Amino acid sequence: MKIVRYTLGGTVHLGVIKDSGIVDLAPIAAKFPTMRAIITGGSDALSALRDLAAGSPPGVALAQAQLIAPIEQPGKYLAIGMNYRKHLEEAARLGVPPPKQQLWFNKQTTCLAGPFDVIDPGVTEQLDYEVELALVIGPKAAKNVTESRARDYVFGYCVANDVSARDWQFHSPTFTMGKSFDTHGPIGPWIITADEVPDPHSLPLRCLVNGELRQSSDTSQMIFNIWQQIAYLSTAFTLEPGDLIATGTPEGVGVGMQPPRFLKSGDIVRCEIDGIGAIENKVR
Repeated sequence: MKIVRYTLGGTVHLGVIKDSGIVDLAPIAAKFPTMRAIITGGSDALSALRDLAAGSPPGVALAQAQLIAPIEQPGKYLAIGMNYRKHLEEAARLGVPPPKQQLWFNKQTTCLAGPFDVIDPGVTEQLDYEVELALVIGPKAAKNVTESRARDYVFGYCVANDVSARDWQFHSPTFTMGKSFDTHGPIGPWIITADEVPDPHSLPLRCLVNGELRQSSDTSQMIFNIWQQIAYLSTAFTLEPGDLIATGTPEGVGVGMQPPRFLKSGDIVRCEIDGIGAIENKVR
C-alpha cells in the first residue's frame, strides 16, 4: 500500500494510491488524522486503510494533487555515510578516511521537502545529490533490537535525496551543517508499506541529473544492511515511530567526479528506486 500526504485547495490530506488516483482518508480521519497516527496504529490502521481503499474509487487524480513529504516532521532523521563499497572507494580518492564502524549523522528535520519541491541551494557553492533508500520506523519503538527482529520495526520505505552542501559538510565532524540546509531533504513520493517490499536489499536505485545517469547501483551493495543499521542504532538510543533513516548512497556523486560536477541553478535531479517510486526536484 502506498500512503501519501498531499495538498488540494490549500488543505493537507492523507490518501492511499489506487490505480492512477488517490483515495482520500477523510472517512477515517477522526481515528487516523496524521501519518504518525497511521504508523503507530499498526495492523489496525493498515486494515482500516485497506478496507477503505478497496471499497472506494479514487476521488482525486494523482496529477491534480501536490504531493508533500509523506511523514510529518519526524523526531529524528538519521543517515549513514559511506555505506556502499564503491562510494567508500570514491571518498578515499578525495582523502576521506574509511570509517571504523557504522558512520551516522543527523539531518535536521527542518530540511525535509516534498518529492517534487524546489531545492534551494542557499549559500553553498558545492551542491550535491545522493539517492538513498529511506525507511520509516514503526509501528513500535525500537530499543536493543536484534538483527533477526529488526524487520518488525520497519513501517515502510520511501525514496530520499540526501542533498549535500559539500563546502559546509566538514565545517563540523558530525556533517550536520552541510547536510541540513532547508529543502535539502526531499523524500517521497509516498511511504510504501513494508509488506510490499519483501526484500529491501535487492532494489536497483538511480540518480539522474537533467536526464544524465549519474548514480546506478543496487541496495544489495550496502556494506551494513538495514537490519544491522537498526540493531546498531537501537543499541545506543530508542528509535521512535515515524523516525526516518536514510540507508546510504552509492558511487557517482558530483564531488567524486574529475573534475567535480556540482548542481547548478535549473538542474533537475531525479532519484528512482525500483519497487518504491521516484522523486524529482529542480534546483532554484
